[in-house]
Amino acid sequence: MEEFFKITSKIKILNHTGLIGVDRAIKRFQKDISMSLKEKKEENGAINLIKEKVSNECFHIYFENGEMCLAANDELGFIYGLFYISESYLGVQPFWFWNDQSFNKMECAYIPINEYWSKAYKVKYRGWFVNDEVLISHWKIKGDCSKPWEMIFEALLRLGGNMVIPGTDKNSKKYKKLALDMGLWVTQHHAEPLGAEMFSRAYPQYVPSYAKFPELFQGLWKRAIEEQKNEKIIWNLGFRGQGDIPFWNTDPLYDTPEKRGELISSLIEMQYNMVLEKVSNPICCTNLYGEVMELYHQGLLKLPENIIKIWADNGYGKMVSRRQENHNPRIYALPYKIEDGGHHGIYYHASFFDLQAANHITMSPNSIEFVNREFDEIIQKGANDFWIINCSNVKPHVFLLDFISRRWRNETIDVKKWSQNYIKSYYIHSVIVAKNKIVEEIYACIQAYFEAVISFGVNEDEHAGEQFYNYTVRILASQWQKGKFEESVKELVWAFKDMSFKKQMKRFYDICLEGLQRFEKLYLKCIQVMKNLEEDKQYFEDSIFLNVQIHLYCLKGVVNFCESYHRFCKEEYWQSFYLIGKSKEYFEQANQSMREKEHGLWEGFYENECLTDIKQTAYVLRGIMSYIRNIGEGPHFYYWQRQFLYSEEDRKVVLITNMENHMTDEALYDCINRKVNDGLLI
Repeated sequence: MEEFFKITSKIKILNHTGLIGVDRAIKRFQKDISMSLKEKKEENGAINLIKEKVSNECFHIYFENGEMCLAANDELGFIYGLFYISESYLGVQPFWFWNDQSFNKMECAYIPINEYWSKAYKVKYRGWFVNDEVLISHWKIKGDCSKPWEMIFEALLRLGGNMVIPGTDKNSKKYKKLALDMGLWVTQHHAEPLGAEMFSRAYPQYVPSYAKFPELFQGLWKRAIEEQKNEKIIWNLGFRGQGDIPFWNTDPLYDTPEKRGELISSLIEMQYNMVLEKVSNPICCTNLYGEVMELYHQGLLKLPENIIKIWADNGYGKMVSRRQENHNPRIYALPYKIEDGGHHGIYYHASFFDLQAANHITMSPNSIEFVNREFDEIIQKGANDFWIINCSNVKPHVFLLDFISRRWRNETIDVKKWSQNYIKSYYIHSVIVAKNKIVEEIYACIQAYFEAVISFGVNEDEHAGEQFYNYTVRILASQWQKGKFEESVKELVWAFKDMSFKKQMKRFYDICLEGLQRFEKLYLKCIQVMKNLEEDKQYFEDSIFLNVQIHLYCLKGVVNFCESYHRFCKEEYWQSFYLIGKSKEYFEQANQSMREKEHGLWEGFYENECLTDIKQTAYVLRGIMSYIRNIGEGPHFYYWQRQFLYSEEDRKVVLITNMENHMTDEALYDCINRKVNDGLLI
């Protein structure tokens, strides 16, 4: 008969490690107990944390003298051990917080009295880049602005991560200590070498030119190394501009690829030697990203042998160089031959921001099956020293983030089985009632989402996130008001080729209309699934359904926007005015869908959605409404008011132009909309 060790709410944790990160992990473990176990009065047993010669980051569980012993050699080993117990026996999932996991509290947890040795992960350094973090940077949990970051780092540790870029620019400095205290390694943004202060912030009075101010740049790098030399840092080497742009955009001295490659190579070598002077056996890396990838491919970069080369996907999950504006070389972005040696890693996007077509507030438009194939290739090519995943604001991307963590744990994935297990983990109540039926229904919705997203190109990764609708509408709206209907919109050549504005508008309409039809079907499918959900309905609404709503309402906005332009060209101005108002309304509805998901601790989470910024799209369309009205009934602005507000007999007698204040655009739109809804207008 198998024996068990019993964990109750009163179990003691005996900590002899003296490690800060372990102290914090114990507090989180005790919180896990309070969430999952019923309160007991009597004390029983202990978990004894013991330092032992175990491989770094690994742990050993055994039982001795009535105690459960958790042995490890380092901070992360103990942290992972506690989270292993929590997930395996208390049922606390890695994204318990981000997915609002609910718990049926148990009397106690039973652990088989068997010895257990954890295994080392395949990927040595693995973690998240908290980038484009505009939601969490303004969101507070019970008034605490640091709590969201703590919950991000906690989720990362529960997934077996050991490294983080703790935010962008000022945030990376602000939350670095918290990340270090929780046991994580810290690395740096590819635009912020060595974690140094940006030149233009330190010296705003000077042009950020290395050729003019080499000593000032070097001083910033030396200061950063001195400040961090005793911390767990993975040093990022490189040289870009004063933002996420190439330095030569603002420094015309470097006008050839050869000059650019020579400077970057020399500065990486210099930074590497600076670190070696202060740090024994440092871990260093550099990003082959964007324009740097092209220089490397041309043989114009010379890098120190011991640094990790970080290859990057294009923001859409494909391991090719990223598109920048209309330039899209799609250079293969992995080592060509494993036997070439060296150290290799990846920078991969669960979220991306490119002002074109990426996903930032919705989950990846490319399927898990697609991502899985990419990671098979990454692993096969030996890029296993370093994985940094752009997690952005976490909550919209938990599905993909969980999957990637399974790959860095050295797991071979059956995608369908993993997806269904994920569903079972977070839809506990509904699974108990409906069992596998509800799992299949939710899984079908997820698969249908990936099938519904629109393609903007011919390549397998070229599927659109919500930025495509919003940025394209705003770009076209700007050109519309300028009246340049025969010219090509240069910012959209990447998607619609170098064709006239009218043809670009038509192309946009055609692909979005097709996508709209698919999302309308998926929306109805989700509504049906929600009827069968128990207490988990809110979670479904907050995740899968919200993704569908955002795509659906934005697509409806696009279709009405394009149809409005068509009517405008035919000089059917009030119809054009009405359709642009309808478009505005749909984009407002997409924004409202997010705000409606702000319940409990999530109050205000989407308030600062300012990158895709769906509400800004609606605001721009409000301006188009005024523009159309000005052309259609200006300059006196009483014709439409009489047409849609007055009775037929009063409409034609114009002894006084209008008997009421001129209607605002919104009031006029509402008047027309009521008549359309009542079947009085078509």
